Amino acid sequence: MHNIKDIRANLENFVKTISKRNHKVDQSLLQTLDTKNRDLIQKKENLEQEKKIISKGKDKSLFEKSKKLSNEIDQITSEQLKIKNDLDNLLSNIPNLPLADVPEGSDESHNTEVEKKGKIPEFKFKPKSHSELGVDLSMIDFDLATKTTGSRFVFLKEKIALLERALSNFMIDKHTSDNGYTEISPPLIASESTMYGTGQIPKFIDDQFEIKLDAKSERKFLIPTAEVILTNMVKGKILNKNDLPLRLVASTPCFRKEAGSYGKDTKGMIRQHQFYKVELVSVVEPENCKSELERMTNCATGILDSLKLPYRKVVLCTGDMGFSAEKTYDIEVWIPSENKYREISSCSSCGSFQARRMKARYKNDKKETVFLGTLNGSGLAVGRTLISILENYQLEDGSIKIPEVLRPYMKNLDKISIK
Repeated sequence: MHNIKDIRANLENFVKTISKRNHKVDQSLLQTLDTKNRDLIQKKENLEQEKKIISKGKDKSLFEKSKKLSNEIDQITSEQLKIKNDLDNLLSNIPNLPLADVPEGSDESHNTEVEKKGKIPEFKFKPKSHSELGVDLSMIDFDLATKTTGSRFVFLKEKIALLERALSNFMIDKHTSDNGYTEISPPLIASESTMYGTGQIPKFIDDQFEIKLDAKSERKFLIPTAEVILTNMVKGKILNKNDLPLRLVASTPCFRKEAGSYGKDTKGMIRQHQFYKVELVSVVEPENCKSELERMTNCATGILDSLKLPYRKVVLCTGDMGFSAEKTYDIEVWIPSENKYREISSCSSCGSFQARRMKARYKNDKKETVFLGTLNGSGLAVGRTLISILENYQLEDGSIKIPEVLRPYMKNLDKISIK
């Protein structure tokens, strides 16, 4: 959420900068709503002052005038609230401003590679896809999921189900023991205001799974990522500086309609409606967002280093970043069957954009109450990590070698084999 005072102070520069996000602001409408809102507030305050002066007097002849002023104040209040709501709706749909070092571009073709690590495996046979491997092992079943639930769902069985659980446990242990994150087991349902706080709605309402608890309650949604619920743990709070940085991690199912991806990745487990993800969230002083983003991204890539999976890191351009982000690194893992890298994590700094929506603040050294800085990142997407292990560690006979660091989580198995 943007501060209208900051926009007003440098409107032309704001409109120019936000255009880099592939977003066009209706400058005329924004100015009109802002001006009307301020004018109505001023008019209301003047009438309230006039009524206050009358109420202090003893002249009963002014009673009717006082009553008339009350009616005018009520009418203006109603009108001002409507204008303010229109202004807030307009502001709520404007994405975050990109940082100055974010490459400018309209889509993913303008993203910039930062580094590439790990050795891409060379197979002496044609590598199979994860879905082929899983079906041959009788441990991945898409048909059964379609019958019980629908498309873009999957059953994992036996050793591959164990591998999924092993990955979550390994990642959580790594992030809590080595990287200093605090483990959270959060609710999987978020309220409308919670979804608004991190920017999932109103902009991306069509991608959310809404559920009904009872007709009178606030709208509820299945979480699309644990970022939503973890970040909102500071909603409405005023923290002390010594509470920071706050680093949280959770392993949860995530639920997305994938409304904007119709026809994409329909085969396999790349794009599912339900998937597991280990999510990292940091709450820091705003001036520390840049350094925290580097730290968080290194925590995520550290998982891939431990698993010895080849990957690359790219910085997203202005037109490819998420709604709430001011800067984002994508980490992409190598998928042999596709002969390309695939996103396995996005780590983003949001500055104070989300904190302003959530009214999340802290007391700085000057004892001023200011908005916090928030960051989020996948550490990692469990399903896609599983996919990359199946494909990168496959053997010619269709069995899967288990990465050494996962074996203690896999009952010391060194391989998943066909029965």
